[in-house]
Amino acid sequence: MHGWIILDKPLGLGSTQAVSAVKRALREGGYGKVKVGHGGTLDPLASGVLPVAIGEATKLAGRMLDSDKIYEFTIGFGTQTSTLDAEGEVVASSDVRPTFAAVEAVLPRFTGPIEQVPPAYSALKVDGERAYDLARAGEEVVLATRAVTVFSLKSSLREAWGGGPSRSDGGGEIESPFPSTADLRSSVPLPISDGEDLDEITLTAHVSKGTYIRSLARDIALALGTVGHVTYLRRIKAGPFDLSHAISLDKLAESAKRHDLEQILLPLRAGLDDIPALSLNPDQAGALRQGRVLAGIAEDAHSKGGLHFAMLGETPVALVEVESGEARVVRGFNL
Repeated sequence: MHGWIILDKPLGLGSTQAVSAVKRALREGGYGKVKVGHGGTLDPLASGVLPVAIGEATKLAGRMLDSDKIYEFTIGFGTQTSTLDAEGEVVASSDVRPTFAAVEAVLPRFTGPIEQVPPAYSALKVDGERAYDLARAGEEVVLATRAVTVFSLKSSLREAWGGGPSRSDGGGEIESPFPSTADLRSSVPLPISDGEDLDEITLTAHVSKGTYIRSLARDIALALGTVGHVTYLRRIKAGPFDLSHAISLDKLAESAKRHDLEQILLPLRAGLDDIPALSLNPDQAGALRQGRVLAGIAEDAHSKGGLHFAMLGETPVALVEVESGEARVVRGFNL
């Protein structure tokens, strides 16, 4: 069992609990003790794509943490909470409600490289302590501003009613990321007027690692002359994995009972679909497995340089860095 199980994490469940559910499924399925880890924390009040690494794929979990993410989220205007989501206590309020046109006008200010202050209720450490532990103890938490990148930021309502799909920074189209467009159509009166005051707005954001959606929602509301907090948060893509790859906890449990978890396991290679493959012969594979530098890499590989996924047939051997015709092991796989 080496690869990925992609969960559609439900509300109310922490990432650690989701990993525990996968471990339990592996035990119940008779797969023995296997390494398991997740590729990106999701808060209990957030749902969506949670990549869970199995076996040798755990060596790639750190790389998954560094990958881009796409979120759909709703900002509720009028109140700001201590946690910047629905869990916290109200700390500020405002009667101001922005118009749809005002929201769309301010979004470009939060697109591209931006600076943001993480929420006090976050897992970041302050003097060796978790920020959320300090905040819950009533201490004032001041976190440093960090640089992040918002590749795209769109109004889901505008897209749902003819604005077209979101686009990544590379210009490639993203398949419709909305988990419940039908719900949007049934809950929002049409037509939506640009001058209509909004109690809430749903946005889709394609962001770099380290971006806090709760902070983004707070700052957008403040820029609109009001306050706000996240009332809904769903991750619809993490690295190469999106909702089309994700399964429910019920399906996970059913698969464990049938002892066929292999049917829902994505290959280790699936987490590296943006990295070119490097085909090896048996001697080359043996050298990399011993940690040796591999010289004489084919011209078509070293002309690109950078990371490559070294394979012996269909068997992953290592993640390697190719430079000047030489390949050095970054992560080796015991397969």
